[in-house]
Amino acid sequence: MRADDSLGQVLSGGSRSFSFELFPPKTADGERQLWQTVREIEALRPTFVSVTYGAGGSTQDRTVRLTGEIAADTTLTPVGHLTCVGASRDELREVVGQYAAAGVRTMLALRGDPPRGRDTAWVPHPDGLRHANELVELIRSLGSFSVGVAAFPEGHPESVDRDEDARVLALKQQAGAEFAVTQLFFRVEDYERMVDLAGRHGVTMPIVPGIMPVTNVAQIERFAALSGAQFPADLAARFHAVADDPEAVVRLGVDVAAEMSQRLLELGAPGLHFYTLNRSRSTIEVYQALGLGAATG
Repeated sequence: MRADDSLGQVLSGGSRSFSFELFPPKTADGERQLWQTVREIEALRPTFVSVTYGAGGSTQDRTVRLTGEIAADTTLTPVGHLTCVGASRDELREVVGQYAAAGVRTMLALRGDPPRGRDTAWVPHPDGLRHANELVELIRSLGSFSVGVAAFPEGHPESVDRDEDARVLALKQQAGAEFAVTQLFFRVEDYERMVDLAGRHGVTMPIVPGIMPVTNVAQIERFAALSGAQFPADLAARFHAVADDPEAVVRLGVDVAAEMSQRLLELGAPGLHFYTLNRSRSTIEVYQALGLGAATG
C-alpha cells in the first residue's frame, strides 16, 4: 500500500486484500496476548488490521489508544472503529481528531448495537446520530479520511427485508463510504446474494467478507447469536460431533473456514477479513491453507 493511496483506493484497485480484526483486551495479560498476535500478523503483511469496540460501543478509549499504537509502532495499516452509540456529535468529532492525531487515516463507521443488547431498542444520543451513513458524512467532513462501513450477508436484524438492507448499504456509499466489511457469516450463498442485490441498488464499492474460524463451539454459537448470524444446523452438527476434543474442533474450524474462503475468492470477493479473537493460530492456518503466506512460527 503506497503512502498516498487511501485504503478505499487499495481495495478498489483489483488486488485481493487480506485483513485481520482485533479487540481491546481487558487485562494486562490480554494486552500482551494482543501484541503477540499483532507481531505474528504483521509478518503476513496484511492489507490492514482493525480494532473493534467492545459490546455496546464500550472500550472506546482503549480502542483509540491501541489503534494509535499500532499505527506508531508497527508497519501495519490500522483501521479504527467508531460507533454512534452514546455519543454526541461533538464527542464523535473529538474521537475522529484523536484518531487523526495518532496517524490513523481510515475508520469503520458503524451505528453500533444497543448497549443492553440486540433485543432492546436502539436510542440515539440526544445530540447524536441515528444512522451509519450520517457518521460517514461526519467523518468525511472532518478531513481526507477513508471510511468503511458494515454489511450484513443475512440482512441487518432490524431491516424489513434484504432489499431494504441493500438500499441502506447504497446510502452509506452515497454518503462517502469507500468499502464495506461484512459481519461474520457461514453460508457463501448469503454473501453472493447480498453482493448481487447491493449491485442492483448501485453499490460498486468492494464488500470484503468477514470470516471467523470456529475454535470453540459454545463461543461461536454465542457470537453468532449476538451478531444476528445463523450457525447452520448441518455445520453445528459437524462441530458438536467433535465438541469433546478441543483440538479436533480447531482443526475442523480451519478446514471449514479455508473451504469457505476459497469459494468466496472464486466468486470474486475482493479479499478476506479474519475475525481473530486476538488469537492468530487458526487465522494464520487458514491463510496458509489458501496458499497466501509462509509459516510464521
